[in-house]
Amino acid sequence: MEPKFTVGGRIARPLAQVFEAVADPDSLSHYFTTGGAKGRLVAGTTVTWDFHDFPGAFPVKVQQVDANERIVLQWEAEGGVWTTITMTFEAIDPDRTLVRITEEGWPDTEAGLKASYGNCEGWTGMLCAMKVWLEHGVKLRQGFYK
Repeated sequence: MEPKFTVGGRIARPLAQVFEAVADPDSLSHYFTTGGAKGRLVAGTTVTWDFHDFPGAFPVKVQQVDANERIVLQWEAEGGVWTTITMTFEAIDPDRTLVRITEEGWPDTEAGLKASYGNCEGWTGMLCAMKVWLEHGVKLRQGFYK
């Protein structure tokens, strides 16, 4: 069975604001890409994400962007494989948004399984950090990993 996971969370902000917090590199840099994000998420482009706690900019291929609905990305995971990340955004009501993140594409090996667990932890942390940033202006990730 291929390693694959989905995580999700509810954020008490309107759909467009939550979507923009991921699509806009300046917003993303406040709570997730602690070393900065370069490039808006636009289908067919490659952007870079950098993390102070995991130094080195990561190229992120933007496969699909449907405003306020879906973002599909690919990046190189542990072991040189490219995984696919699908983020979906759903308005629960005018001021609440459900975000789901699925990642798949690792090999069905012990190393692939271990890498998928690490990324599952990372995406869960991203959702938590986005929630507290958007709802309370707190940078949860700052100092969390180092």
